[in-house]
Order: sequence, then structure tokens, then C-alpha cells
Amino acid sequence: MATTDITALIDFYVREKDLTRASVLQALEASFLTAYAKMVPGADKIRNLKAVVNAQRGTVKIKADMTVVEDDCMKDPFNELKYSTALSMCAPKGKEVKPGDTLSVNVTPRDFGRIAVQTARQTMQQRIRRAEQEMLAEAFKDRVGEVVTGTVKRYDKGDVIVEVEKFEGILPSRQRIPGEEYNTGDKLRFYVVEVKDGARGHELVLSRSHPNLVRRLFESEVIEIAERSVEIVMVVREAGYRSKLVVRSNDANVDPIGACVGIRGSRVKNVVNELNHEKVDILEYSDDKRVMVQESLAPIDPLSVEVDEDARVVTVYVEDDKAAAKAKGRKGQNVRLTARLISENNERWDVRVEARGGETGVHEQMQEAASELARALGISEDLGKAMVEAGFTRVQDIVTWDVQREDLMETLGITEQQADQILNAAKNA
Repeated sequence: MATTDITALIDFYVREKDLTRASVLQALEASFLTAYAKMVPGADKIRNLKAVVNAQRGTVKIKADMTVVEDDCMKDPFNELKYSTALSMCAPKGKEVKPGDTLSVNVTPRDFGRIAVQTARQTMQQRIRRAEQEMLAEAFKDRVGEVVTGTVKRYDKGDVIVEVEKFEGILPSRQRIPGEEYNTGDKLRFYVVEVKDGARGHELVLSRSHPNLVRRLFESEVIEIAERSVEIVMVVREAGYRSKLVVRSNDANVDPIGACVGIRGSRVKNVVNELNHEKVDILEYSDDKRVMVQESLAPIDPLSVEVDEDARVVTVYVEDDKAAAKAKGRKGQNVRLTARLISENNERWDVRVEARGGETGVHEQMQEAASELARALGISEDLGKAMVEAGFTRVQDIVTWDVQREDLMETLGITEQQADQILNAAKNA
């Protein structure tokens, strides 16, 4: 391997991968040791073996620390050196040696050349990858919860690989916005979920669907939030469809909703565009559940709102079926998000919408749909009713909307086993 080969290789990794020269040299030395082990039988028996790379001269030597022993006492030729041999090695250099001393012996094979270099190149890729992962872990260990800008590079086994500051992060399918496309070269903003030690080593896990992505985007857009005159109380989200941001003012002179919307809607538009045109509702916080529900279901104007503290249910009465459908939102998302807004202290609340007019009462329609769901899915009438109230009015909705186990567990407050039963029954219906 010529001087220019070693120098160019080191310079490439230092420049392109942003690694230190010391880490690259360490990886190169480890790679030559691997090559030596493959070429020399019994190399694994040598206890103290090291590779010495001289980048300036373009040389590499494999050395072993061996113990000097009396000629007739040598039992381990891999780690011991005869005294007579040691004398012949040290005499020309004017060095003294005696039994018990340790000598660094050059054990580089004469043919340690092209084959070793090729093996070392292959092995070094793995070593450099490890060094990159260690640097990644160090660079991002304190940045979990931040938003970063990344460039989409490729797909790998179902994950989207994203380049972030010369490192590679992964965007798993569960962390994507439903329906959003990721094309090579796209620049997007991502929420840093974690740096985990996975099957491929340290992995930077990113998200486009995390509720805190919405929070961080507003924090970067709204100076009043940075100055703490406006506070984000809560964010609930169904990624790709709708988010609800609850804010309050810590300054009587600042309108929290107006600050988040911005002049001519400029601030909220920037966030919406970054979220692939996901709807974002901005609400002012109130500790009155009745007020929060009314604000969340706007522009629907309820006839009345009843709060049952014992059952943890808020029932919203509207004029007719059309108003009820609008209040529930697409696939029942609006009432699900509203229920999450008012749930606190690990106490799950339900929000129900009922119409007091129309040709056919909503109550009768809901009861009929609940009975049909209960029959088709093999569940109780009460659970069927809960599903209807959550927006699932037909069995095929579960399949069509690609509902996940976690969605059912969170929305209906049921066990994993019950959720699996519902999903399996829906697929077989």
C-alpha cells in the first residue's frame, strides 16, 4: 500500500465523514490486524499483537510483544522468544537483553501486501461505521426532543434513511405522516425521538408524526413563546389529519392565539406547510372542560354541553345530524382529539355528540350501528357503542382506515387482547 494510498484513505474519512485522524488510524490498524489473522495460521494464539501504521512513510508493520526465555525453556512459540534469538536481534542495536524481558518483534509476513490491503479495506468500512456511530451517539445524546433539518437519502428495509449533519438517521414507518411521500433529496424537518442501540448499532430515530414536532415548530415560529409571554399547554395530534394546540398567555397584553396565528396567518401557515398541510386548531386554555370542548368543536355552536364528572363524559347536543357529523369530524377525529384535550391525571374522558333534531334521531342510529358492530366483531354492546362514539360506524372502517392496535387501545381504553380480537374479526368479516 503506497504512501499516497494510506494518506488519501485517511484524508477521505477525515474530510467526508468528519472523523478525527486518530479514530481513522485506529480503524486502519484494527483492519490490518484482521487481515493478518486471516493470512497467518495460529495468529489468534498471539496474545499481544498490534499493527503500526506510518501514514507519512506509507508503511505498516505487525508487531508482537514476546517474552524472552532460555533456549531450552521455550514452550509457547507464539508468545515466547529464545534467548539466543533475542541476542541476535538486539546486539546490532547495542541493546542488552535477558530472560524475562519483553521484546516487540516484527512478525510481518513477507507477502503481507496486496491481499492484506484489500482485506483491510473491507474490514475498515465496518470499523469506520462503528466510529461514526459512536460520534453520532455523542453528537445527539443531548439533543433528543429537538427539531433538526434532514435530507432524504434512500429507503432501507422499510425505513427512510435521512442525512442529518453528516450522520444518518432513520425514519421508521410508525413515525411518518400517513400519506406523505419521501423522495431522494427532499429537505424536511424532523423531531429527534431517541438515539438507541439497535441491531445496526447506534441509531438516530427521527419522527414526522410526533406531537412534539408541532410544539417545536411553533416554538421556532412564535417569538412570544420563546420569550415565555405565551405558553404551550398541550398538543394532541393525529398526524396527517389534524392537530390541536392549546396555549395561554402569561402577559395580559398578549393574545396567545393571535401570536401563534401571526400577521395574515403567516406563522401558522409556515407550520402547516411544514406538516404537509395538516390542519392545526389553536385554542386558548381553560380549566373549564365545557369551555374547552366548545372551543375545540368550533365553529359548531352546540345547543348545550353537559359534563358528567362521575362517568367522565362530556355530551354535546347539536341541532341535527349534519351538525353532529361536522362536530365529530373526519372519521371521528375531532371528538377523539377533543377527548384527549380534556383528559388529565391518567383519567380518560369521552366526548359524545348527539343531535336533537333530524328525521331519524342520532341516538337510534348510534344504537343500530353499535349493535351491528357488536354482532360482527363478537364484542359487547357497550364496547360497540364506544366504537361508534369514537367514529367507527362500520366494520370496514377499521380495515379501510388501517387502524392499528395502539389506536384502538388508546381510543377505546381496552386491552391489547381486545384490540387484537377486533382487528382480526374486522379482517375476516
